[in-house]
Amino acid sequence: MKRHLISAADLTRDDALLVLDTAEEMARVADRPIKKLPTLRGRTVVNLFFEDSTRTRISFEAAAKRLSADVINFSAKGSSVSKGESLKDTALTLEAMGADAVVIRHHSSGAPHRLAGSGWINASVVNAGDGTHEHPTQALLDALTMRRHLSAPGRDLAGRRITIVGDVLHSRVARSNVLLLTTLGAEVTLVAPPTLLPIGVEQWPCTVSYDLDAVLTTSDAVMMLRVQRERMNAAFFPTEREYARRYGLDGLRMAALPEHAIVMHPGPMNRGMEITAEVADSPRCTAVEQVANGVSTRMAVLYLLLGGSEPALAGARPEPAAAEPATVSAAGSDPTEPARPAGAPNATAARTEESK
Repeated sequence: MKRHLISAADLTRDDALLVLDTAEEMARVADRPIKKLPTLRGRTVVNLFFEDSTRTRISFEAAAKRLSADVINFSAKGSSVSKGESLKDTALTLEAMGADAVVIRHHSSGAPHRLAGSGWINASVVNAGDGTHEHPTQALLDALTMRRHLSAPGRDLAGRRITIVGDVLHSRVARSNVLLLTTLGAEVTLVAPPTLLPIGVEQWPCTVSYDLDAVLTTSDAVMMLRVQRERMNAAFFPTEREYARRYGLDGLRMAALPEHAIVMHPGPMNRGMEITAEVADSPRCTAVEQVANGVSTRMAVLYLLLGGSEPALAGARPEPAAAEPATVSAAGSDPTEPARPAGAPNATAARTEESK
């Protein structure tokens, strides 16, 4: 992987599969008596949020803490940003404090890219959503959820048909998902009214439809997007009722999906608009599972950016409940291999044994 994660386009197929495979291993931590690993002990992760967030901010915080990193939460409200401090001065402050990774959410598209390439800071930068541009970790956790239901561990999403419905114009989630899912071999279709599709969408690696009912019967997964009223400064559709009738997912439309198909939503939901309560609360809706997968996926991203380049914890045994999680470094081990928890097998030795 590259040093920063700014866009889903930064990930090759192998990079994406590495993150997903590592996330599967990180998910095992949630089943342990002690839900922590010593991998990033001594590292500092700063959550730099210039926009309101619940799921993403808490998810990144939980991910960093489970990897034993020191976490600093920064909110623009109540900080010097409200007094006029620039992004540059904020970055220089974080650099002086010794940040190893900065997770940034910003209302301006391109802010993470500016931070990563400015030279103001030496830390790894992770884009947690910038304006209407991208949200790569959301796309990764969505891909992990799809793979668990529609594919198999270690596999991609080749041949799967994914339909993304709703406010594509203002959705950073849609952009990142189109890029990542096509990288993983999926066929993506965008469904929205013409007023909620961005200019140049015909250049995206996907197809476009204005008829939701026409694509439901062939969809393996349907992702409903929230109508982002806070970003709208014009009338993009006649009424909410009209939008829900044409582009909302209700029980009848869910029944038209193939039996194996899943319903996804990145949250937060507008129940009764893009999705009804009946669908949101059905067993086919993976919204809550996506939140759980978000922690594992972000653990994987932080681990790979700061801790190592190979999947972690393969076959690791749980720590004893009363023991302090310890970092083991074996003499003569591969210097590129990350520190491993006590009880975990030596990956270098395992590869040597397999080659005999």
